[in-house]
Amino acid sequence: MKNVYIYCEGATEESFINEILYPYFFNAEIAVYPIICTTKRTANKKYKGGVSDYAKIKKELTTLCKQHHNEYVTTMFDYYAMPDNTPGLDCVEPDIHKRIKYIEHTIDADINQQNCNFHFMLHEFEGILFSKPDSFVLVAKDDVVRHIHTISASYPTPEHINNSPETAPSKRLEALIPNYAKIKNGTLLSKDMGIDIIMERCPHFRGWIQKIISLGSAD
Repeated sequence: MKNVYIYCEGATEESFINEILYPYFFNAEIAVYPIICTTKRTANKKYKGGVSDYAKIKKELTTLCKQHHNEYVTTMFDYYAMPDNTPGLDCVEPDIHKRIKYIEHTIDADINQQNCNFHFMLHEFEGILFSKPDSFVLVAKDDVVRHIHTISASYPTPEHINNSPETAPSKRLEALIPNYAKIKNGTLLSKDMGIDIIMERCPHFRGWIQKIISLGSAD
C-alpha cells in the first residue's frame, strides 16, 4: 500500500477525498489522506480552510513534502480566486488546459520538491458536479435540473465553466438551489455520478487521477 497526501483547501475537498477518492484508490493499493491547509495560527488555536496567501501555501506544502519525502504529495485547490501572488497566474494562454498545466508546473518549480505535484480543480471543485446534471434531481427541482443541463451543454467540458465572481460553478449552484450545502451536497452528488463519469467529462481531473493510479504499479 502506497500513501498519497492531498493538501487541500477545505472541508468540501476533505469529504470528497475521504468518501469518493479513498475507496477508488484503495482498490489500486493506494491510500489517500486529506490535509487541510492552515489559514491562521494563534497561541491556542489553528484555523483551517480557505486560501489567502500563496506564501502560506508554499510554506506548508514544502514542510509536508519534506515530512513525507519518500511518498507522493499532491494538492486539490480551486483555480478560481487563487491569491494574486501565485506563480504563473499571469499566464494568458487562451486554452484553459494548457494554461493550468503551465501554472501547475510553475508552482512545482517554485516549491522545488521532487515528490510534489500541484493540482488545480478547474475552475473549482463544484465544476466537476456539472459532469452529470441528472444527479441534481437528488437536491433540486426539475426546472433547476434542466437549467443545469443547459449550463453544462454550453461548455466543451465542466472544466470550462468560467471563473468570474458571478458565474463560477459554486455561484451558479448557490443561485439556483436555495440552502445549497457545499460539503453534504457535493459528496452526495459525486457519489451518485461516480468517479468514472467525472473522469470522462473532466480531462484535467482525469489526468490527475491517472497519475496517482500509476503510483500503484510503480516500483
